[in-house]
Amino acid sequence: MTTLLSILVLVFIFVAIWQMVKIFDLTQVGKTTDNNQVANDNDNKINGYLMIGFLIFIYVITIVCFVKYGDLPLMSNSASEHGPGLDNLMVISMIVIFFVQTVTQFLLHYFAYKYRGEKGKKALFYADNNKLEAIWTIIPVIVLAGLIIQGLFTWTSIMNIDEEADPMVIELYAQQFNWKARYSGPDNTLGKANVRLIDINNANELGVDANDPNAKDDVIVTELHLPVGRPVVFKMRSQDVLHSAYMPHFRAQMNCVPGMITQFGFTPTVTTAQMRETQEMQEKVANINNIRKEKSQALIADGKEGLEPYEFDYLLLCNKICGTSHYNMQMKIIVETQEEFDAWMSEQKLFVDSLVKN
Repeated sequence: MTTLLSILVLVFIFVAIWQMVKIFDLTQVGKTTDNNQVANDNDNKINGYLMIGFLIFIYVITIVCFVKYGDLPLMSNSASEHGPGLDNLMVISMIVIFFVQTVTQFLLHYFAYKYRGEKGKKALFYADNNKLEAIWTIIPVIVLAGLIIQGLFTWTSIMNIDEEADPMVIELYAQQFNWKARYSGPDNTLGKANVRLIDINNANELGVDANDPNAKDDVIVTELHLPVGRPVVFKMRSQDVLHSAYMPHFRAQMNCVPGMITQFGFTPTVTTAQMRETQEMQEKVANINNIRKEKSQALIADGKEGLEPYEFDYLLLCNKICGTSHYNMQMKIIVETQEEFDAWMSEQKLFVDSLVKN
């Protein structure tokens, strides 16, 4: 915050000095013959060279950023069946944007240099040019139509859930500031629920209808486990404000809206253990742990407890700023084999058994 305030103060000082210089220049109008507000050939030449210089600067800084900070390919660690298609759409969009930006910036700065004003030279002016207008209209239409059509096909393939594949139904329940997951049990049908049925004294925090037969085998947990290779449909509810269920490695995000149920489905393809073994993730974990080690040394020197080593896990995050503790709203996701999932599920308590017995 101190750094930001210092930068703002410097900016304001610069603007104030700039305005004072402009005021001074205006007060000198008419006192000298050299002070002319109309640009001459020398002014135009300087501005032309500055435009070329700035063009070179933005190209150089772009290359430096790609080499030093770029992570190519842009997206490569998707862990869901639909992830690669979404990543390809992202990569194509970025390539188109980068190409257009590179070409248009070159034309903008080069033309400003080449056709700079010179005494005695008149600009060639066209009132209209139908051919040119057709070109710069048709080309963007074709490119954008292609991107939109591919995007629609990608979105349709993600959102059209194949019920014949017998996807596992799980409810994601959002509230300030935590997540809970409710499994539909052996019948694969969630019991009815309503926020009006929430009864803290009876340990019914999700408002599940205890009289609904489909709710008897539901399982409520605070850690999400998914079997690899099996389609999953998430039914999403919010207890209080607008939240957003965001699972970045699965390329999945859907708003959780109070008063309604939204849904999103995908098939996980990479287990947590497999993702931890990838070279990319091992390098990332090693880098994070090096940073945590340095911070731990400083904390220990101050008599505080050091940071624990980081280990990768898939996460369910809230991607809407939902309140003061929004940053802490996350739930661990573990993708495992069907056998491991079945063993974990057998250890969980059924909803009916978790209620307070009167």
